[in-house]
Amino acid sequence: MAFPGYFRSMSRFQRITNLFAVVLPFCAFIAACVLLWNSAVGWTDLAIFAGMYAVSALGITIGYHRLLTHRSFQTYKPMEYALAAAGSLAVQGPVIDWVADHRKHHAHTDEEGDPHSPHVGHGSGLAGLWHAHVGWLFDANGQADRRKYAPDLVEDRGMRLLSRRFPSLVVLSLGIPAALGWLLTGTLAGAATGLLWGGFVRIFFGHHVTWSINSICHFHGSRRFATEDMSTNVWWLSLASFGEAWHHNHHAFPRSAIHGLRRWELDPSGAIIGGLQKLGLAWNVVRITPERQAQKLADASPGDAGALQAG
Repeated sequence: MAFPGYFRSMSRFQRITNLFAVVLPFCAFIAACVLLWNSAVGWTDLAIFAGMYAVSALGITIGYHRLLTHRSFQTYKPMEYALAAAGSLAVQGPVIDWVADHRKHHAHTDEEGDPHSPHVGHGSGLAGLWHAHVGWLFDANGQADRRKYAPDLVEDRGMRLLSRRFPSLVVLSLGIPAALGWLLTGTLAGAATGLLWGGFVRIFFGHHVTWSINSICHFHGSRRFATEDMSTNVWWLSLASFGEAWHHNHHAFPRSAIHGLRRWELDPSGAIIGGLQKLGLAWNVVRITPERQAQKLADASPGDAGALQAG
């Protein structure tokens, strides 16, 4: 399936790099499925997978997204850098590029200029969904103007260093699970399966959870606030995404550190930020009062506030 204009703005090297970032984890996932079918996976592999996924995914949700993109809370500089490094382990791009892309997404949500809307520029239906999920990686990923959309990070020497060292952090993202596999089992086979599950399969899973926020959470789900975009909440993605799938809530209140605004809307990232606040490691945590939520709901038209589909 081809879509016009996908390869106009990116260099050949960037396109090839992104292609490998998509294809290699997918191939590893297929290999892992074969091994799983043959029972060639142990609890050690799954523990490495879970640990690496938690660290890298929370680096994205708490670090890249809620802290650095939206400044929904404040913390110490070493904590900022640690969260940015953890997010880099998810292999979703250098921190400054990621933040610039996401701020551009909010500036032009579901309009011309949005890097990954399923509703603009690439057809509708499955074509738009494909673009929002994967296709944008070969067209718009990392192309947002850093100085326009992320000047605060561009001016931060530590963030510039982390962005430049992104390839080294990718190597570390694969090396850590391999080393853990070897240390925990004492065998090269353990290192290999640690690399497979805690490295490539974990990256594959994390990629598709994040990309689903870009695609599914602007395509199918429920809405209750007045927003000018097509963002939705998708409950069944909430745990895997550590709360990011309450995406309509997020677009209604972008600076909120808490995306799960109802008691039953599970938001592990928001809970961890609350825990950091109690420990004195986070402050100026942005929370949305029930009154502000009610006002945004009251201002919604019946079409906006109603559910698009059962989410």
